[in-house]
Amino acid sequence: MAVIDAVANSIRIPLWRLFGGASNTVTTDITIPIVTPNEAAQLAAKYRGQGFQTLKLKVGKNLNSDIEVLKAIRLVHPDCSFILDANEGYTANQAIEVLDRLNEMGVTPVLFEQPVHRDDWEGLRDVSIAAMEKYRVAVAADESCRGLHDAQKIIHGNLAHVINIKLAKLGVLGALEVIDAARKAGIALMIGGMVETRIAMGFAGHLAAGLGCFSFIDLDTPLLLSEDPVYGGYEASGPVYKFKNARGHGGFLHLDNNNGWIPLHGLPPSITDDLATGTLSFKMKICIRVAD
Repeated sequence: MAVIDAVANSIRIPLWRLFGGASNTVTTDITIPIVTPNEAAQLAAKYRGQGFQTLKLKVGKNLNSDIEVLKAIRLVHPDCSFILDANEGYTANQAIEVLDRLNEMGVTPVLFEQPVHRDDWEGLRDVSIAAMEKYRVAVAADESCRGLHDAQKIIHGNLAHVINIKLAKLGVLGALEVIDAARKAGIALMIGGMVETRIAMGFAGHLAAGLGCFSFIDLDTPLLLSEDPVYGGYEASGPVYKFKNARGHGGFLHLDNNNGWIPLHGLPPSITDDLATGTLSFKMKICIRVAD
C-alpha cells in the first residue's frame, strides 16, 4: 500500500484516480455483530437513522437465534437490504434451511457470504446452486478465496457467484490479480476488510471507487471503532464515503499525545491545511514516537 501511495504522490494524483478514476465515492453497508435480538434492533434503528440501507448481519452461531435477530431487525428497519455473513459457521444444509425460513418470512437477502467452511468446496457449490435456483440469492466466497489459485477454482467450478476482495488477505497486487480474473469470467465482486482504520480501509475505498467494478461494498469497520486516529483521506456522510483530490491516500495518523505521539493538531494551521489538501511537499508522512 505504501509504495502505491508513494507512486500516486509522486505524480500528484489521488489513489482513486490512479486506480482508474471511475468515481470518487462509494456507499458501504454496515455490520450488526452477533448480539441479542433487542440489541440488534437498537443498532438497526440507529443505522436506519444514519441513512444505511444495507445491513450486514453476522450469523452462523445458532440457526434459531439468527432467525430471531433477523425478525427483530425487520421490525425496526423493514425496508433494509440484508447481507448474511456466516463466516464459515453453517453446514450446507443449515445454510439452505436459513434461506428457506427467511423465505417463509418474506425476506430475501441480497447476498449470503461464506455460508460454509472455507475448504468445504462441495458445500459451497451446493448452497450456491440452491440459493440461486430457489431464491435468486447470490453466494459470496470470502475465506474460501485466499489467492488467485482459489479464485480460479471458484470460477472454473462455478462454486460461488461473488468473490470478496480483502487487501489484508490478498495484498494489493494479489487482489488486482483476482479482480482481473473475476471480471474476465463475469463473476461479481465484493470488497471488504478486517478490523481496520481509515488508513487501510481508505486505501480499499480508493481502489473500489477508482475501479468502479464492485457490486457490494463492505468497508464499515472505521465507523465501528471507538476512536478515529486518522485525519483526512475521505469524508464519511452516513454510508457514503467521498474521496478527496489530495495526492495519494490523503490520510494521516492523528494520535493521542498522552501516549507519547506527536499530535497532528499540534502542528501550525498552515501545515495541517496543506496536509488536508495534499499540497505539502514533505515526502515522509510518518508520526514518530517521542523517546521516553
